[in-house]
Amino acid sequence: MPGSQRRFPIDRRTILKSGAVIAAAQITSPFIIKARGETPVRIGLVDPFTGVYAAIAQGELVGAKYAVEDVNKKGGILGRPVELLVEDSANDVGTGVQKTRKLIERDQVSFIIGDVNSGIAIAIAQVTSEKKVLHIVSGGHTDPITGSSCSWNVFRVCNSTAMDSNAIAQTLIEKFGKKWYFLTPDYAYGHSVQAGFEKILKAAGGESSGSLVPLGTPDYSAYLIQAKAYNPKVLINVMGGGDQVASLKQFVQFGLDKQMAVGGALFELESIRAVPDSARVGWWTMEWWWDQPGVPHVAEFNAAMKKLTGAAATARNWFGYASVQTLAVIANQEKTLDGVKLAKALEGFKLPPEIALMPNDPFYRAGDHQLMPSLFVGHAVAEGPVPDDLFHVDQVVKGTDVAPTVEATGCVLKWPA
Repeated sequence: MPGSQRRFPIDRRTILKSGAVIAAAQITSPFIIKARGETPVRIGLVDPFTGVYAAIAQGELVGAKYAVEDVNKKGGILGRPVELLVEDSANDVGTGVQKTRKLIERDQVSFIIGDVNSGIAIAIAQVTSEKKVLHIVSGGHTDPITGSSCSWNVFRVCNSTAMDSNAIAQTLIEKFGKKWYFLTPDYAYGHSVQAGFEKILKAAGGESSGSLVPLGTPDYSAYLIQAKAYNPKVLINVMGGGDQVASLKQFVQFGLDKQMAVGGALFELESIRAVPDSARVGWWTMEWWWDQPGVPHVAEFNAAMKKLTGAAATARNWFGYASVQTLAVIANQEKTLDGVKLAKALEGFKLPPEIALMPNDPFYRAGDHQLMPSLFVGHAVAEGPVPDDLFHVDQVVKGTDVAPTVEATGCVLKWPA
C-alpha cells in the first residue's frame, strides 16, 4: 500500500492464480486482530478470479477486504474478529458449488458472498439454502436470483437485469430508434438482460435480432459482420468483463461506431478503463459511481479505495464492501449468527448512510430480498477532467421506479419450518 509499511496476514485461500490478483490480494488482505481464545466469525467469498470476469471479481474482493478491516477496527461481529476466506469459482458452476460446500462444511463459515457469474450464484444458492447459511449475491445480476429462483436466505446487492434494462431502455429508444441488434453472452445473465430489453422494445413497436456469444470469445468479427448486415440503430452490447472490452475494441476498429449507436445495461469502470479512448462510447447504466457530490461518506470511501488501488472506487468495490457491511451490521444488531433470524431481520432493512453511499435510502425489499438502490444512467466519455472521470451521469433513477413488482418477479419465498 503506498505510504504504508503495514503488513497483513494472508489466508492461503487468497493466494489466487492470476498474478495481478495475487498482488492486489496481498495489498488488501484484511487486518485481523485475534484476541487469545477468540474464534473468528468467518465469511466465505466465492468469485471467478480467473477468466473473463477476473477484473470485476477482484474489484469485489478489494471492497470486501476493506470492509472486513473496517468491521474489525470497530470490534468485529459479536465481539469476535472477522476472517474472510476467498475461493476462486473459476467461472465454472461445478467448481463454484464445490468451493461453497467446502467453505460451509469444512471451514465453518457463517456467511457466503458471491458469485459474479449469475449461473454460479443460482447454483451455490441451492447449497446455502440447504445449509441455512445467509447468502449475499454481490455481483450476479440475472433476474431469477431474486425472482423465480429466489430463496429465503439469499439477498442481492447488485441490481436485477430487469432494473438495469428498465433504467436505460427508454433513453436508447428515444435517442436512437427501435431497431436493435444484441451481442449477448450465452449464459443466464445474458439471456436475462436480452429478454428484459426485448420486452420493452416490443412494447414500443420495435424489432431486433442478435447473436449469442460463448464466454471468452476472442474474435467478434463474425458477430459484428452479422450486426452490420442487420443495419440496426443500436448495438446492444450485453457482454461483460474482458468480453465486453474485446468486443467494444473490435466494434470501433471495424468503424461500426460511425454506422450505429451502442449501449446496454452495464459498462463498468473496470472495463471502461481497459478499452482505448476511442472505445469509450455509448449509453449505459452504472450501478454505483464514485463522484456523487453532497452524498455522505462517498468521498471518504473513494479516497480509501484510491489509497488501496491507486484509482477511483468502482461499483464492484462497493458491492463487496456493502455485502460484508450488511452481514456485520445485521448480525451485531440481532446479536446472532442464525441464518433464519438474520434473513427475517434483513427484510425491509435500510442501509445506513455510511454503507449506502448513494441517495434515496437503499433497502432490501421484503418480498424478494432485492436491494432497491439508486441507478446512474448516462454515457461513457473518452477522457474527463480528472482521472477515472470516464462516465457522465445524466440521470439518477430510484430502484423502486424501475424494479418489477414482487409479484412480477415470480419470487415466492419458502421459509424453513
